Amino acid sequence: MARTASDNYSGYMPELILLRHGQSEWNVANLFTGWQDVDLTSQGEEEARQAGILLRDAGVDLRVLHTSLLTRAIRTSEICVRAAGRSWISVNRSWRLNERHYGDLTGKDKKQTAEEFGMDQLKLWRRSYDVPPPPMPEGDPRLSSDDPRYRDVPAHLLPRTECLADVVERVTPYFAQNILNDCTVEASRGGAVLVVAHGNSLRAIRMIVEHISQDDIAELEIPTGIPYRYLLDDDFSIREAGYLGDPEAAATAAAAVAAQAG
Repeated sequence: MARTASDNYSGYMPELILLRHGQSEWNVANLFTGWQDVDLTSQGEEEARQAGILLRDAGVDLRVLHTSLLTRAIRTSEICVRAAGRSWISVNRSWRLNERHYGDLTGKDKKQTAEEFGMDQLKLWRRSYDVPPPPMPEGDPRLSSDDPRYRDVPAHLLPRTECLADVVERVTPYFAQNILNDCTVEASRGGAVLVVAHGNSLRAIRMIVEHISQDDIAELEIPTGIPYRYLLDDDFSIREAGYLGDPEAAATAAAAVAAQAG
């Protein structure tokens, strides 16, 4: 992976923290969310707070924050960095870190969708690498074209549905040009970069960093509200990686995500 800035590292390693937003209102309702803008539950707020405490207690020197444009990620980041004592850090937001667009499945119950189309079809839509759900129809009020947060995004880039391959395609340039650049700069002084995003945009980043295959990425589940920490070498290869806190709690939370379709 090419470097985008050059610095003297002074003995420090690039440090990258990935955090999926806390539990949202539609997580609880078991609905496909995607680009729909929903808020956190009280449990999601507490997850974000505990994530910040984990980062603080681990001595992570947070310096830069990247989030999507969706409220659940933004509020998670705000609660998290406040709990970590880092509300003052630099903030960057991009639509490229948004959750995968679930097309016409947006707002539908996952279990009911499984009953209607069958578990095999549902798994194909949810976890295949290159099979998107049916697109939202033109003129659908759920589309993002009139949302002011996307007014500077070219219309042809705003999706009506996405598979994971599409998410990887839109995340990759932002990750390479912005996030890795910040990791390089901050590594010269021991600082860490925090990315607060969503299950699929974080799967895309982990796929890039860990060189996960298209087949294996289907099995990767990312729990809400638990920081995943990378310590990287100068070439961005992985020196250490893992969830902060109790690994069994992270595994249990990931299993709960996998079971949402019923």
